[in-house]
This record gives sequence, structure tokens and C-alpha cells, in this order.
Amino acid sequence: MIYPVRMRPEFVERFALVASSPEPDLAVAALMIARLEHPHLDASPYLARLDAMGATVRTRLDTALAAFHEATDRVELPIADQVAIVNRFLFEEEGFAGNTARYEDPRNSFLNDVLDRRVGIPISLAVVYLEVGRRAGVRVEGVNFPGHFLLRARGASEEAYGHHPIIIDAFARGTLLSEGDCRDLLRRHAGDEASFSARLLSAATKKQIVVRMLLNLKHVYVHMHSFPQARAVTELLLALTPSALTELRDRGLLAYHLNDYPAALRDLEQYLRLASSLDHGAPGREEQSQIWEHVKTLRRRVATLN
Repeated sequence: MIYPVRMRPEFVERFALVASSPEPDLAVAALMIARLEHPHLDASPYLARLDAMGATVRTRLDTALAAFHEATDRVELPIADQVAIVNRFLFEEEGFAGNTARYEDPRNSFLNDVLDRRVGIPISLAVVYLEVGRRAGVRVEGVNFPGHFLLRARGASEEAYGHHPIIIDAFARGTLLSEGDCRDLLRRHAGDEASFSARLLSAATKKQIVVRMLLNLKHVYVHMHSFPQARAVTELLLALTPSALTELRDRGLLAYHLNDYPAALRDLEQYLRLASSLDHGAPGREEQSQIWEHVKTLRRRVATLN
């Protein structure tokens, strides 16, 4: 298989290592994803910009803490005050906002474009928030909430006393959400039958965040019929989650759309073998039957190529 420069096997392997590493940094993996559209992207200026933004917020936090300590003798600024400082900087001064006009613009998913254009989708704006917050020393985590990525923040002393974290919607310019707001958000994205649980507000891992970024981007590309790009995204998804049957199936179907019949046949045959070996959670009979019809067609077409 011939890969474009940005999708050479060594790039895919390096991406998987970066995205799966225990280091908390998300920006490097996010900027590697951006190379799907910007193959010659230099990540250094964007990492430097995040460093500068984090340093600015850190200075403001230090100033606020000094005044707070003088007034109360406490050594940690309340997390609500920390979040207010980050929000003021990102959304009022820097002007970051959710792209409600063109939500499915793929540029909303690329960190360099989000930093340049100041607009994005919930998860890409959350990555900016996480990276700036981490550099400033604010304890913020991603939340893999259904249909709408969120953030949560909690200070060290508040955690010790069992206080609930603050839930933040970066897409809505840092709006703080109550449990009732989260329940309403779940209903809007998952329907009235969806059941709310506190587990839905658990912290997401770095790998889970990167996978969700890729899934969002794949959805956009498929919707646009940009099948080469969607196929490249499935390569990255499978590098992170090799056992993901859905991605194996989709890579095969995308190869089919692109007339790469040998690759499509290889993926779809493997998909059927693995799906048939599952006791639980296997794809339905109707889906397997449809894939089998594709396989039969592909076998005939591949035979004519030999």
C-alpha cells in the first residue's frame, strides 16, 4: 500500500506512541492529527503559543493567590476563582468560542486552526483549555460526556474535603454546568430515554480524548465524502485500538469506496473472521450478511486484477 507522506507507517507508529504515552500532554498528539490536512505543519510555534498562554494565566493566578492569602491566610486559591481567571483569559480576552455557524468544518478539529481562528468544537476547545490550564497549574480534566465533551476542575484542598468538581463547557465560553444542566444536555444529545449517572462525569484518559477527537473527525470526513481523509483517520484509530472491529470494518468499506479492492477485501475478511469468533457483542446477522456480500463482490473483482 502506498501511503501519503503524513500517513507513512512510521508516522502512524509514532502517533500511537505519543497518544498512548503516560505524559499528560495532549497538544503534540492533536497537532499530529492536524497533519492530515497540514502535512508540513511545524508544531513548534503552536506549542510555544500554548506555553505563553499558560504563563500568562499562571502570572494572574499567582497575583490572585497572593491577595487571597493575605486576606485569608489560605495557601490555595479556590478552584472557582482559578476557573474564572482561565475563562476570562480564554473567552473574553483571547476570544475563543464554539463554532455554531459551521460546526462540521474540519478545521474545528485541528488544534493549529483552532488556535489561529479562535473557534472550534467542544473537544478541540477543551484541549486548548486543558493545555493552558495544565501549563498554569490548574487541575482540569476532560470529561467524555455523551454527545458533548466537557471539562471538570477541582482544587487539591477541595478534593480532600469531598467537594464536587466544577463542570465546564468550553464550547459555551466556559459556562459552569450544574447536575441539572448536565441532565438536560444528555437528553438533548442522547434522547429522553438516556439515564444520567455520575459516572458520565468521570475524568477521561488521554487516550480516550485522542480517540474521541479522531472519531469526531472521521464523522466529518465521511459526511463530506472525503473518503481518503476518513480512511487515514481509521489508520490512526486502529493504531490506538487495534481490536476495534468497527474501525477495521470502516477502513475496509472506505477502501472499497476508493477502489482499493485488495485492501478492502483484506480488512473485510478479517472483520468477518473476528466478528464470528465473538460470543458477545458481535455485530448483528444483518450487518455480517451485508459485509459478506461485499466480500463476495470484492473476491470477484480482485480475481480479475490477477
